[in-house]
Amino acid sequence: MDTLIQHKVAKDKPNLEVFSETLQDLAAVDRNIIVITSDSRGSGKLVPFGKKYPAQIVEVGIAEQNLVGVAAGLASAGKKAFAVSPACFLTARALEQIKNDVAYSDNAVKLVGISAGVSYGALGSTHHSLHDFAVLRAINNIIIVAPADNFETAAAIRQAAKLNHPAYIRFGKKAMPLLDVSGTSSFEFGKGRAIKDGSDVAIIATGETVYPALQAAVKLEQSQGIHATVISMHTIKPLDYELLTCVAGRCNAIVTVEEHSVYGGLGEACASWLLEHGYRKPFKIIGIPDEYTVTGSQTEIFNHYGISEQGIHDVVIKLLS
Repeated sequence: MDTLIQHKVAKDKPNLEVFSETLQDLAAVDRNIIVITSDSRGSGKLVPFGKKYPAQIVEVGIAEQNLVGVAAGLASAGKKAFAVSPACFLTARALEQIKNDVAYSDNAVKLVGISAGVSYGALGSTHHSLHDFAVLRAINNIIIVAPADNFETAAAIRQAAKLNHPAYIRFGKKAMPLLDVSGTSSFEFGKGRAIKDGSDVAIIATGETVYPALQAAVKLEQSQGIHATVISMHTIKPLDYELLTCVAGRCNAIVTVEEHSVYGGLGEACASWLLEHGYRKPFKIIGIPDEYTVTGSQTEIFNHYGISEQGIHDVVIKLLS
């Protein structure tokens, strides 16, 4: 397991801003970096990129299938294509193009799903992407990544730019606390990060659910004396089976947390592998149940479904009892 990573509670930038800044840094020295958007440069924080590098951004309008097709064509010609669109539309309207033009054809497109999960809040279920992990996990030859903080975001974009295969990178909208201030931690696709160390329970989270998982772990230790390991499982596929084996062996229970349907995401990926390899300890998936979500902000939706400090805290106590 990685060395314990220290954390701070101060707010940092939205991951999308770090995504844009990192992409600008890369584009400054690499003219092959090309951004393709579907009327998404504003919501994707790409206006500064377009002003600096107008020859390296392509706007296709609200046409997600064209977005992916054009990105695949550019990638096949040697360009480092980043296709940016709201996650709910990118992974639904353009799923056939992702499957065939990108993954099957092994075009190194970086699909960037913005405003993911329930980030769109009160716009409701039509704008929520609670299916993207599930549908993309079923497609061969694509890496699936959900960075938790600014550190993971910058590292993911830099690694993605060097990757010669397809990837899907998922971002929410809100400012995220920085979970790495030590400067010594590493980031690698397919390798989870240990945010906090403990032997009573493992809380495995991804994306913007990692911070409430950490908050719950701190609360559990202070109020109950329960010591939790917290993992940022930023890569959903390929999953870090080595780290999963480690926490399964040393902890008395496992809880997974995700801003996604309880079907087909991080929780089921962990559960299926653990069960096949003899895991028999208590296990619980925290996510969005099989229903259209309540209306509200991301925070309100999180609180309603227990994807929160208190909700995760309560699930862990119940599971251990």
